[in-house]
Amino acid sequence: MCKGLAALPATCLKSAKDMKHRLGFLLQKSDSCDYSSSQGKKEKLSSSQRLSQEEVRKWAESLENLIHHDRGLAAFRAFLKSEYSEENIEFWVSCEEYKKTKSPAKLSPKARKIYDEFISVQATKEVNLDSCTREKTSHNMLEPTLSCFDEAQRKIFTLMEKDSYRRFLKSPYYLDLVSPPGAGCGPENCKRNHTHSLDCNSNIISQCA
Repeated sequence: MCKGLAALPATCLKSAKDMKHRLGFLLQKSDSCDYSSSQGKKEKLSSSQRLSQEEVRKWAESLENLIHHDRGLAAFRAFLKSEYSEENIEFWVSCEEYKKTKSPAKLSPKARKIYDEFISVQATKEVNLDSCTREKTSHNMLEPTLSCFDEAQRKIFTLMEKDSYRRFLKSPYYLDLVSPPGAGCGPENCKRNHTHSLDCNSNIISQCA
């Protein structure tokens, strides 16, 4: 017949109380850690999502400012994709990454991959290069160096700068980011903001985050 806790030895009661105290402390510590971790992630996410108007306006100063900013590059890439010409920025990015190659043994395979993807006659994402530049780049493939794509990369940069970059600055992909919410909200602007902000602006930000 059970006689209750009173019938248990004093040492057992003490051990039980100690265990209860430790469990309570651990649970409280765990909750605190979970909360701190959650808050830290939220603050980090919030910080990473900040994009000042000053940063966005600098994108209109030059193509360099735009594509050397992570979110600017993502926005420009999204715009080019909408025009089915994203191969230009992909080629430029591939060249930038190629120039960071440190191992001489990796130069040839990396160079061949870029050439086959963007420059060769059967390239899956062929970029628009003049015959002279294409021929010179093909010759560079015999002995690839870190600068073997420099001329081709400059040509594509100039092409984007004179053409697609100017259209980008007039597109919702840029205008919805550079215009503060509610600014100049006439009938036409409001309609544009409602139709494009959710579809374009939020997509651009999510790609950059």
